[in-house]
Amino acid sequence: MSAKAVKKLQSVLGDAILETTNFRGDEEVRVALKDWVRIAEVLRDDPDLAMDHFTDLTAVDWPEREMEGQPRFDVLFAVRSLSKRHRIRVKVYVKDGEEVPTLCGVWAGANWAEREVFDMFGIRFAGHRDLRRILLYEEFEGYPLRKDYPIDRVQPLVEYRDVDDTLKLPPFGIEEGQPFARVDWEERLAGRDEQVSPSIGLQQGQRRALSDSEIAETQFTKKAEETAAE
Repeated sequence: MSAKAVKKLQSVLGDAILETTNFRGDEEVRVALKDWVRIAEVLRDDPDLAMDHFTDLTAVDWPEREMEGQPRFDVLFAVRSLSKRHRIRVKVYVKDGEEVPTLCGVWAGANWAEREVFDMFGIRFAGHRDLRRILLYEEFEGYPLRKDYPIDRVQPLVEYRDVDDTLKLPPFGIEEGQPFARVDWEERLAGRDEQVSPSIGLQQGQRRALSDSEIAETQFTKKAEETAAE
């Protein structure tokens, strides 16, 4: 079903479809940035496509491409047709600092998705009426889903705000909340009686490997005392 959608796009847009791929039934097409909104409108308005369900919009960071003179980011949106029962992804290459035209005028659901991509990757969407962070606070510095974001950078970078009568933990320690993909766990855990998974570590009586913070130490000690008491 989705392959027919790709053929329809090729018949309507011709050379504007720069590339097509199919992986396990997932159809994807690539267009130039200038055709980003155009293909979205065709997908929505053509009766043979009728893509009335905006699914998602996201990005992928490829910093190594930038060293080769190629655009650093992929920006993709995914849509489907409820009546035709087919789906498709559309991809565009974007340089660092280059703006992507907003799709909010085509699918209202693109609003929050574009804000998330801006928040996490720093990619701006031209024409978006409310482009501001959606997950992180305004003082946050950097874009955490870029692959050059330092893993040892401690957030928040603002003074911790105490709130009376609110059960609230202090800010994360340097080892808390870091992405698995950027940690060499084999090197970190070599010769140490620890687990990558905190739950497995607690089950086996080991200290949490994901955090060396005082909070984690306190939680582990409390758990160990409770287990011993049982």
